[in-house]
Amino acid sequence: MAMLSFERKYRVRGGTLVGGDLFDFWFGPFYVGFFGVTTIFFTFLGTALILWDAALGPTWNVWLISVDPPPLEYGLSFAPLREGGIWQLVTICAIGAFVSWALRQVEIARKLGIGLHVPIAFSFAIFAYVSLVVIRPVLLGAWGHGFPYGIWSHLDWVSNVGYQYLHFHYNPAHMLAVTFFFTTTLALSLHGSLVLSAVNPAKKGDTVKTPEHEDTFFRDLIGYSVGTLGIHRLGLFLALNAGFWSAICIIISGPFWSRGWPEWWTWWLNLPVWS
Repeated sequence: MAMLSFERKYRVRGGTLVGGDLFDFWFGPFYVGFFGVTTIFFTFLGTALILWDAALGPTWNVWLISVDPPPLEYGLSFAPLREGGIWQLVTICAIGAFVSWALRQVEIARKLGIGLHVPIAFSFAIFAYVSLVVIRPVLLGAWGHGFPYGIWSHLDWVSNVGYQYLHFHYNPAHMLAVTFFFTTTLALSLHGSLVLSAVNPAKKGDTVKTPEHEDTFFRDLIGYSVGTLGIHRLGLFLALNAGFWSAICIIISGPFWSRGWPEWWTWWLNLPVWS
């Protein structure tokens, strides 16, 4: 179906959360709405603040530009702009833009009369970000525990936090997150490759295969087929868990466990079964 003819089917009135018909408008094929406006506002303001901080800094090298959080001595207070205050404002803008985008997704879902799966899934990504720049710093008592906005500086922060806990991959929540990330990739690569093989016949003139053929293939391969709807539900479940446990793994590192993560596993060695 051509895009222009399809637009008439989904460009419907209503479903707005704020503003009613006043903000129920489109820009070309894209729905804007009140939260589209706030997304644009926070995005441009945050980007301008990053460029301002870069202008104050020593370099315009895109790899080295870094918007740093306030020093730890400022605690949870507002810092001067050139000593981390810009980082605080950029963080506010980022959260404002992300939440606005999620609420815009809610409005689109309401317009189409579909479930809220997309905004709920995006909310897990927002939670992972907020856990790094708000939840963990608040639990530790200083905004300085947030990560800097920069390419090399961000990578250095990740490396340093990992070394603080000796072997971060021993973090049990980190183990779950990585397992879900790789399992998501495996499940959806199996799904994608199966669909491509079904709709691309082996030779010209062959009939395109149906979902029944796909189900039969996996029943022969592993003895079970989750089905066309089931694989997407499974993919969503795996992906959301990957984001959720990645947030949990950093939240518990520091506020709830301050030693090396290998030490956490001493409970396993102390089980009565080994003695």
